[in-house]
Amino acid sequence: MKVAFLFPGQGSQRPGMLHDLPAHRAIAETLEEASTILGRDVLRIDTKEASVSTVNVQLLLLISGVAVIRALLEEGAEPDLAAGLSVGAFGAAVTVGVLKFREALQFVQLRGQLMENAYPQGYGMAAIVGLDESRLNSMVQETSSDSAPVYVSSLNSPRQIVVSGADSGLELIIERARSAGATKAERLNVRVPSHCELLNFAAEELERAMASAPINRPRIPYIANYRGRALREPEAVRDDLAKNMSRPVRWHDGTEIMFELGARLFVELPPGRVLTRLAAEAFPEARAVACDGMRLDSVAELVRRTTDSR
Repeated sequence: MKVAFLFPGQGSQRPGMLHDLPAHRAIAETLEEASTILGRDVLRIDTKEASVSTVNVQLLLLISGVAVIRALLEEGAEPDLAAGLSVGAFGAAVTVGVLKFREALQFVQLRGQLMENAYPQGYGMAAIVGLDESRLNSMVQETSSDSAPVYVSSLNSPRQIVVSGADSGLELIIERARSAGATKAERLNVRVPSHCELLNFAAEELERAMASAPINRPRIPYIANYRGRALREPEAVRDDLAKNMSRPVRWHDGTEIMFELGARLFVELPPGRVLTRLAAEAFPEARAVACDGMRLDSVAELVRRTTDSR
């Protein structure tokens, strides 16, 4: 049986998430390294006030995931596959060895700045639960307009889909989705319209910045965001990282690929449990656990037992 490590995206953050990480040497060293690279104490941006910034939130998510991964690796807990939702893809890229932590921090900082500068206000994302992709696509096409654009942006499961766009368009979609029988339709804690063509120009700028970056062949498969398949070539991973902010995320497709490749234990890095719930619903015969709420040594032991049982 194989183990897949999952890195959450924006919307899963909470104030104090770095402060809540387990006491472990690798985690403390990662926080210190990130502070040195960024030129500021990362614990000082781990607050409710600072998390208004898209840049800060995306950096915190990357740092949190990499810190815990390093601790797990020190405890002998090795993944066979890695995937990250949206900005979580950069944590997955560090895990599989495609990017160094330093480069990932720099690119995530740029990514957040590009997104925040493009849409400082008036845009965001919403989650719709209970409607399938075909029905929601039709609804989006009927609702979206030049003044209130809306796009399907993340297919988390067959009936849990995220839309992105202008606030006014999102409110219309939420209202229509509820009227159509959605069991849940609400705004996410994200202030930019991720994973749609509104960010095409920002993705192009990030792609140019990443073009000359050193990049390595992944040591284990990296599961792509917008293609929803396993990537083993470094240039394919670079392309996925650069463009995922402007392309719809095929998260459910990627989860299916991981299961087909033998993943029977899904481990979600902090913060949150969203990806754990999605994996558990999609594959009840597999086990899905979140590091949040579990002791680090318990997670490491579970991973070791799973890999030893092959």
